[in-house]
Amino acid sequence: MSAMAFAVDDDGWVRGARVLPSPNVEARPVGAIPTLIVIHNISLPPGEFGGGAIADLFLNRLDCDAHPYFDAHLRGLRVSSHFVICRDGALEQFVSCNERAWHAGVSSFFGRERCNDFSIGIELEGTDVRPFEDAQYAALGALVGALVARYPIEALAGHSDIAPGRKTDPGPHFDWVRAQSAAALDDRYFPYQRP
Repeated sequence: MSAMAFAVDDDGWVRGARVLPSPNVEARPVGAIPTLIVIHNISLPPGEFGGGAIADLFLNRLDCDAHPYFDAHLRGLRVSSHFVICRDGALEQFVSCNERAWHAGVSSFFGRERCNDFSIGIELEGTDVRPFEDAQYAALGALVGALVARYPIEALAGHSDIAPGRKTDPGPHFDWVRAQSAAALDDRYFPYQRP
């Protein structure tokens, strides 16, 4: 997948993504613009790939009686992310980049609280215990390139970087060097990955 595969329109939607608008969204605070990209991982049920459970969660239509994990951990939960990159590299978009998704929760980026206000969330279908796929790195690189071209992005971080002790994703199998190479970004965009 080339960097030309994705482009962000004026309304914050990415051409080339499957669009599934989530109701779990709100306006960013006045004057807030995306300057941070937060990388996550997600699989539902945990460790299982494919199916529609991730989309169903972000669209508030997950059947919480379908799996014990859903019942124990997700019933009543209202969350969203801007993007999901599936195992095969397919890109889904749930929230416009111009709006605030509910992906980071309680978080801080070098002392700046409420990261949802100024970040774009990208979920990779995966877990902390398995490597990600080549197609996911290719899609991630293309997407990040499009976002950096459209917004004044200053940094990329893992969910674990902005919510340490509370979150572990994208996990030890996420290859930050490979992600940096795929997006063709210099070291300044990766403050948590460099000494």
